Amino acid sequence: MFTGIIEELGEIVRVAPTAGDSALLGVRGPLVTSDARHGDSIAVNGVCLTVVEVADGVFTADVMGETLRRSALGALRPGDPVNLERAAALGSRLGGHLVQGHVDGVGELISREPAEQWETVRFRLPAALSRYVVEKGSITIDGVSLTVAAVGADEFAVGLIPTTLKLTTLGAKGVGDPVNLEVDVLAKYVERLLGDRLTDARGVASNPGGVA
Repeated sequence: MFTGIIEELGEIVRVAPTAGDSALLGVRGPLVTSDARHGDSIAVNGVCLTVVEVADGVFTADVMGETLRRSALGALRPGDPVNLERAAALGSRLGGHLVQGHVDGVGELISREPAEQWETVRFRLPAALSRYVVEKGSITIDGVSLTVAAVGADEFAVGLIPTTLKLTTLGAKGVGDPVNLEVDVLAKYVERLLGDRLTDARGVASNPGGVA
């Protein structure tokens, strides 16, 4: 579990294809590797990865084909910057929101509107995710916890403050660039629970006697 508060801007140092359609990712991050051990979780651009090895400020992680297909990690190349966050510790402050590190889909940056103290950035999102995105709700973009400023049928906007622009990859993203999206998991649980209740209600209504 993560919070969406980026700890460090890291760098991809190696992308090595392995058996099948998976890959071994090497990531430089002196801060997040300072106490990292084999088996620890580190989010890379919002994707929860398991540490395999750590040496000289670089950690390696196996990335399955499913992860490469369903996230923007497959487009990463050596030298690319990445947002890094270690797993949250019990008892620490929850500065962002509950983030699983499980990417729901890939979005696309469609516009940037600079202002004096912040920047409004708009993203296109997959149609299947639009129902989970609400104004003033939480969303994770490349691992960054953000508040939705506006939402449309297939797009949404967020406001980025100078700190976010400077200390995360979102400051350098250009129009057309892909981003990893994770919607608020609470919205998905609510949908599932309400869906089950509606299904049960329909069943009761159609079988008032309770006999199949």
